[in-house]
Amino acid sequence: MSNFVSLLSKRLFMTPTIIEKPTTFINADVLKSLKKYTSCEGQVIIHGVCKTTYAETFVRIWPTTYLFDQYASNRSELVHYENISGYPVWTRVPPNTEFVFTLLFAPLPKSCNVFDLKEIIPQSNGFHVSGILRNETDVYYLDFSGEEF
Repeated sequence: MSNFVSLLSKRLFMTPTIIEKPTTFINADVLKSLKKYTSCEGQVIIHGVCKTTYAETFVRIWPTTYLFDQYASNRSELVHYENISGYPVWTRVPPNTEFVFTLLFAPLPKSCNVFDLKEIIPQSNGFHVSGILRNETDVYYLDFSGEEF
């Protein structure tokens, strides 16, 4: 069990980056099926990637993950997720893997120009990306890989 705890402690998301042009291939059918959420309902889509190196790791998403408008008190809730487990279940990510998942959030207000993604959890190493610049499509590609992932 201590090996499991050690692996979980390596889940460092301290320096996530925003990917302008992702190199990760996302199945065209998946993108097509998700496109309806932005065009019809205005939902925000986050495609995330976690790259592992020599050791396996475990990831999951908590329902207390939100998008926060940086200049107002607005918060958009997580409404759906794909290819990642929800708390309390963990998803195993094998060594030397690029793990891709998708998060869908409630719409951001039209006045929002910059927002943060934050997983509000009672432990360390939650997902957190600050200063995401809003774009016209509300589809974003984020790399959550830490330096010692």
